[in-house]
Amino acid sequence: MTACVHKSTIRSVTPRTFGCEECLEQGMEWFHLRLCRECGHVGCCDQSVGKHATAHFHRTGHPIIEGYDPPEGWGWCFVDETFVDLPDQTPQNGPIPRYY
Repeated sequence: MTACVHKSTIRSVTPRTFGCEECLEQGMEWFHLRLCRECGHVGCCDQSVGKHATAHFHRTGHPIIEGYDPPEGWGWCFVDETFVDLPDQTPQNGPIPRYY
């Protein structure tokens, strides 16, 4: 397994929305949520039509996400394509709506 060299980008963040930001704006449905651990963007997983978490990575270069539906406790680095041990889990700010 490849080691992640981007752990320094991990921040304690506040999720910006209660669901996928772009799906909420566009009236789309999502399957699972992913939280950017650099800025707090909430995006949908690659099983979702929008694939907004991956799109956020390509747009911003923010490498590490947290499984966030519900908080799942794992991290993923898009650049190194490996799981990352997170220093903490991000608490939910309230109930996350489900669309699957």
